[in-house]
Amino acid sequence: MRCPAPFTVLIDRRLPRAVLVALACAALLLPGFSLTAAHGAQGRPHRAKMSRELDEALSGTGSASWVRDVGGVRHVQALLVTDGADPQMTDLRRAVHSLGGSVHAVHAAAHSMTVQIKASLLDTLAQRADVLNVVPNRPTHRTFSTMESITGAGTPNVRTGDAKTQYAGLGGTGIGVAVLDSGVMKAHLAFLNGSGANRVLRNVSMINTSAANWTAGGAPNVTTLQPGSAQQLAYESLVANDSAANQDGYGHGTHVASVLAGRAKFYTYANDTSGVAPNANIVDVKVLNDAGMGTLSDAVEGMEWILYHAKEYNIRVINISLATDSSDSWELDPLCIAARSATAAGITVVAAAGNFGKNLSGKEVYGAIGAPGNDPSVITVGAANFKGTATRSDDSVDFFSSRGPTRGTRVMPDGSQRIDNLLKPDLVAPGNKIVAAGAATGTGTSLTWNLLGALFKSQLVTPVGITQSVGQSQMMLSGTSIAAPAVSGAVALMLEANPGLTPPLVKAILQYTAQPLAGQNLLQQGTGLLNVSGAVALARALRTDVSTGVVSGLLVAGSPMLVQVLPQAASVINGDVVNWSRLAFVGGNQIVSGPALFAQYQPIWDPRLTWADGTVHKRSPIYWPGTANIQNFSDVMLVNQPLLANGVLKLTALAGTSSLAGKTGAFLPTTTLSSWAISGSGQLLTQGLVLSEGLVLSEGLVLSEGLVLSEGLVLSEGLVLSEGLVLSEGLVMSEGVVAGEP
Repeated sequence: MRCPAPFTVLIDRRLPRAVLVALACAALLLPGFSLTAAHGAQGRPHRAKMSRELDEALSGTGSASWVRDVGGVRHVQALLVTDGADPQMTDLRRAVHSLGGSVHAVHAAAHSMTVQIKASLLDTLAQRADVLNVVPNRPTHRTFSTMESITGAGTPNVRTGDAKTQYAGLGGTGIGVAVLDSGVMKAHLAFLNGSGANRVLRNVSMINTSAANWTAGGAPNVTTLQPGSAQQLAYESLVANDSAANQDGYGHGTHVASVLAGRAKFYTYANDTSGVAPNANIVDVKVLNDAGMGTLSDAVEGMEWILYHAKEYNIRVINISLATDSSDSWELDPLCIAARSATAAGITVVAAAGNFGKNLSGKEVYGAIGAPGNDPSVITVGAANFKGTATRSDDSVDFFSSRGPTRGTRVMPDGSQRIDNLLKPDLVAPGNKIVAAGAATGTGTSLTWNLLGALFKSQLVTPVGITQSVGQSQMMLSGTSIAAPAVSGAVALMLEANPGLTPPLVKAILQYTAQPLAGQNLLQQGTGLLNVSGAVALARALRTDVSTGVVSGLLVAGSPMLVQVLPQAASVINGDVVNWSRLAFVGGNQIVSGPALFAQYQPIWDPRLTWADGTVHKRSPIYWPGTANIQNFSDVMLVNQPLLANGVLKLTALAGTSSLAGKTGAFLPTTTLSSWAISGSGQLLTQGLVLSEGLVLSEGLVLSEGLVLSEGLVLSEGLVLSEGLVLSEGLVMSEGVVAGEP
């Protein structure tokens, strides 16, 4: 069948899914037939600024946590992403109040603010020129030693001995890691150092602020938290959670913090459950309540607090083992913007990829990466199954671990939609049946478990096989939530070894030294399995003034980076030789290799630069005058910006066109591409690189090759919308139960 002539059909994205699929089939099978998404029910351009879910709310058909009838009138809670011209958004706040709405919070670092307003008036705000995107205040969800051994943290070049008794070497000493989660039980003995001092420096809770409380209307808020002001001091008092009787009623955050930086010194049983960086400091930022739920607004607010206090607590790493089901492009998602702000401030952001690698039918799902893991500046971590052994040769990617690419969409000025399609995850780490600290209250062996431990005691607590007592309680969890803190701990060790590393340099080192797992492609495992030993070895070979050299402008493309000879591109872990991948993702969907990446300075090691989708942005922190406290950020698009220096190998073209059936492009086995990199194949850059496009996932793969592709994490009807709860490799609790691997 052929269409009689080329024509375009304008579609409404709120049509039933079956209709959308039928139209997509026609677009693929009929030459000349194409689809264009309508801006909204009446084709108004400003509706294109809104996330898809908001269309339903405006039409009166939506049902979500961010929609509610107040006084018989439908209201919505949303985050307005602005152009950043007015950091305090004074005019926009005034406009919200003039419409009878409430401003719950201003997020200067994310150029956004949380508002509540009548649903019928949201269009009015979207029409404003200073509003770039309107996002619902989506819920956030948790994503779900042995660690020392299987990650390589216990190798001689990292540390000797073990953290349960005593060790010599790297433990993350002096490095602050912020844990954005459900809270951290400060009283747990896992968080003491060798001298008995507590390493949890602060406990704060964004749940305490009572923002987004569905109060209609409201007086204008005073949101300028100038250091030392009465407003700022009152705010700090409000969020303080240091003395709370139960700091982690859910149990997720304590376990995550323990995998990252726990120390098992005080346990009386044989197994060592120490974390990867057992002497790092923890800053607990609670953004999930005691049921493991939160809001996008709370998460962004938590990021703001971290940025404000980063210098005070030497916060160099942020672990985010949670996600939102964002359908928005990384460019306009508020949590992604906050993550990029942290990166620009020199803080490495590590995020869980998510737990939706397969759907309830058992089919593998691609494109299920949530926010902020879909941001190019973030280190996005999938989960690996270590099969209960210290050897790495039998490890595989967990069936539940979310696959890439990213699927956020952005409506372009001409009305067309652009799908991000960035390569993710960046790497994988152990995330299956990991034993670590379990939060509990009580005295001695008479303890009250956190919600997870209480609800799933037979799956999470009983298998640990110890006499449980308060302060030494342990539980077992699985998920990318647990894989992410293993990487965050590795980052803390790298920064102790070389404090001058920048976030993008940290990410490249982790990817370059990762071990490719056999039979897994780039969208399943990124560049491979975390190799702490290799990452530390490569970090030590580099100069320690990179971060200061970037800011001062002393480092330019091609400047020497080495203080010692680059180490051999292989590590020995538990007697096994682990070959490095020698791969790194840059530019969102480019793949590069070669020793020149680290022997010479690459402009992309500047943490203020974000390169993806053919654009380069420079985001720079702005501090309150005379202080080390960040107030907001500037953001400019750069042209003719050097990105890579001569001598780097570009492997993107070698990967070929993406085909699931052909195992090429984004579906190429990582081991194959790694072998090509080791052989020196690829395009040798002789004139550097400014901008070019990388791998693009063909949309035709959805129908022509049987690929299950998540459409912006919305059309999967909730399955890929949250992190679910992974109890073990064989049991995933979400909207049903998935039986999996042993």
